[in-house]
Amino acid sequence: MNEKQIKSYGKRTDKSMKTVVRLERVRLKGHNNAVNYFSEHNLTFNQFRVLEVLYHRGDLNIGSITKLTMSTPGNITVVVKNLKRDGWISSIKDPDDSRASILTIASKGIKVIEKVFPNHAKNIDDFFKVLSDNELDTLYELLNKVYKAN
Repeated sequence: MNEKQIKSYGKRTDKSMKTVVRLERVRLKGHNNAVNYFSEHNLTFNQFRVLEVLYHRGDLNIGSITKLTMSTPGNITVVVKNLKRDGWISSIKDPDDSRASILTIASKGIKVIEKVFPNHAKNIDDFFKVLSDNELDTLYELLNKVYKAN
């Protein structure tokens, strides 16, 4: 049997690469938990994100929503179109830019987000229950340090 030797790029680099893989696996696990929860409420992940940002931030243009949801313009355009079709959001012309629209969450969307969001928040909290309050604070600070440095 021919075993392939794993190449090392140096102890710190190897650990950095393993850390990136671990971060992605944790992110994916949390994402999948959320996707499964939203699907129980006939929502996609991106539909939830748009409803959530409009609910918590108020009326916004599509560019702001794209940035806040960390999505792409093409994807958000489709999500917004579907949310409007289903009566969960509506749009009005932007008074400052006649080419743009301001999106607002409709009463139907408010009912959905008020039903779904509290358990979503609890699910996220449960996901991190393995950490003490101090460990969660430390994790946040360390991730924030890496985020701001790069």
